Amino acid sequence: MKVKKEHRMSEARLQELKDELNYLQTVREREVAELLKEARGFGDLSENSEFEEAKNEQGKLYSRIAELEEIILHAVVVDESGAPSDVVSIGTKVSCTRMKDGKVMPVYRIVGSQEADLAVGAISEESPFGKAMMGAAVGDVVTVEAPAGSIQYRIDSIER
Repeated sequence: MKVKKEHRMSEARLQELKDELNYLQTVREREVAELLKEARGFGDLSENSEFEEAKNEQGKLYSRIAELEEIILHAVVVDESGAPSDVVSIGTKVSCTRMKDGKVMPVYRIVGSQEADLAVGAISEESPFGKAMMGAAVGDVVTVEAPAGSIQYRIDSIER
């Protein structure tokens, strides 16, 4: 039995995905079709590297379009404004300290899986760290199950 996958995200992220899908289905699809048309003009398709590359580009394009359609179809917009501010939930910023050595960690924002980007401190609620943090309050010690073993963190502050 296939389980329906929900993609939790903000309204802004959903709009970004819709905009990307629209761009791919209109502008980019025409560009790739033009590449294919141009490559066909180079002659024998069996030895035409330009045609092969254009076909690969078309395959990537259709794959991304299908992926976006799936994500959008199962998108669940999370209303961050209605969530309690005293516990960790999607949209909150969390600062914490690693218990083992007292290291103060960077501030992380808990987001839906489609918005995760570690480079900017956006951690997915579905990651081990995000799962452990969800629902916890300031002062709570949470345990994150990581490949290197269990790591405990104390939540120092939560911001909306």
